[in-house]
Amino acid sequence: MAHAISGNLGEVDTPTKLVAQTLERFGSIDILINNAGTIRRAPAVDYSDDDWAAVIEVNLSSVFRLSKLAGKHMIENGRGGKIVNIASLLSFQGGITVPAYAASKGGVAQLTKALANEWAKHKINVNAIAPGYMRTANTAALQADETRNRQILERIPAGRWGEPDDVAGAAVFLSSRASDYISGHIMVVDGGWMGR
Repeated sequence: MAHAISGNLGEVDTPTKLVAQTLERFGSIDILINNAGTIRRAPAVDYSDDDWAAVIEVNLSSVFRLSKLAGKHMIENGRGGKIVNIASLLSFQGGITVPAYAASKGGVAQLTKALANEWAKHKINVNAIAPGYMRTANTAALQADETRNRQILERIPAGRWGEPDDVAGAAVFLSSRASDYISGHIMVVDGGWMGR
């Protein structure tokens, strides 16, 4: 059964509304995948406070709020559950002209570990996926830049940009019982970028 619920994760009260609506509709939350993300590009010296706040809110603060609410429910129901956060290669690297994005994704990786440490005893597995260079709207500027696109492809052993479907298998695995003994892990899905 599927039911769509939408909200703007740039607004502080949206996570509470989304979790309440989900529990009202289904009565339980067994899996949470924190996949919302945004990016704003500018040199650090020109980066606006508004852009910083917007990126941190969507990419990091909403992840905490949704995880806190879903985790509380999972602890109270006693059955545990799975939380999968979407990190990034920039959880490990600094990037260029994306200071808020890099900071937020570094934060997602550390938040994943912190929540995993607290909640593993409650049968809640908290893990993250760190996608590499994926062909999405967030990377359109890089794909369109002929020089940067070539440089990226030259470093990826797989020789191609990732597709959203490349992340799907990792998400299914981390949401399944096959990952029951995995906790606090940041799974890199990058075509070999980090190993090069």
